[in-house]
Amino acid sequence: MNRWTKRAEVPVKRLLGWLGLREGKFYDWKNRYGKVNEHNGQVPRDWWLEDWERQAVLDYHRQHPDDGYRRLTYMMLDANVVAVSPATVYRVLSQAGRLGRRWAKPSKKGTGFVQPLRPHEHWHIDISYLNVAGTFYFLISILDGYSRLIVHWDIRTGMLEKDVQIVVQRAKEMFPNEHPRIISDNGAQFIARDFKELIRLLGMTHVWTSPGYPQSNGKLERWHGTIKSECIRPGTPLSLDDAQRLVARWVEHYNRVRLHSALGYITPADKLAGRETTIYAQRDQKLEAARHKRQTKRRAARSATVAEHVDRSVAEYRDPSVAAVEPALQSAAVAQPALAN
Repeated sequence: MNRWTKRAEVPVKRLLGWLGLREGKFYDWKNRYGKVNEHNGQVPRDWWLEDWERQAVLDYHRQHPDDGYRRLTYMMLDANVVAVSPATVYRVLSQAGRLGRRWAKPSKKGTGFVQPLRPHEHWHIDISYLNVAGTFYFLISILDGYSRLIVHWDIRTGMLEKDVQIVVQRAKEMFPNEHPRIISDNGAQFIARDFKELIRLLGMTHVWTSPGYPQSNGKLERWHGTIKSECIRPGTPLSLDDAQRLVARWVEHYNRVRLHSALGYITPADKLAGRETTIYAQRDQKLEAARHKRQTKRRAARSATVAEHVDRSVAEYRDPSVAAVEPALQSAAVAQPALAN
């Protein structure tokens, strides 16, 4: 920059403007000229561990695996191994994957529970608000965890314990020989003493999901989102009777017509009846038949094209002597009728 400033007799500021470079940046570079380029490097701190200290902590923990990190800290201090704080020991061991709850069972939260292997093994129950013409009603639904079938539902004006008991009782009457496990959240209706007694009398069992973790009852939560987005909001019921009629028609469609993505795109009724294997086999046969039909059609078209090319090639590469005589014969054939006249 100094060289060009002297040669062009142009101020540095103007040259920097032409180059699109700020003055501050230029003078920072000028002041650092000839120095090691470490201005953006991390500044070492006094409490940073050296490599040998980190390795000493890991080696000492390997020799004393049954001691906690706090005890290890003071054992190393007393043995003059390394002088660090308990927090530092914890961080070193954690980064190395040495810490863990040795006796506690791993948490199952977020991993889901064991999925049902047959129909009516799990029944999910929950309550959802329905806004009908500005009035809130309560949709109580029971869903079979295996087939995603809506076992029973009702729209109630309240969400008391008795409302839930009525829905459970009616669902049980539809399948009297089944003894499912009821899965619900920790709502007041589901932890009430009378509800527990009803579950016992009906020969069922009851488990609660983790508090503040609606994903544990995600199958029914998904059902609530589906019925609101595909039935309630598009249908816009104007009264309770209208909502009952609308939901009844849509539940029938959901159970017997609508293909469920989580079931491999079959209906819950087919899944409940165990027809999924037959349906999958029929679909595979149809796909294979369509592929075979397209393949046969392509082969036929290819054969026709090849035959056409062969005929054309034969016509183009015939015997030259025959090709030369043919025009003369054609001329003679045309001339004979003219001479006869």
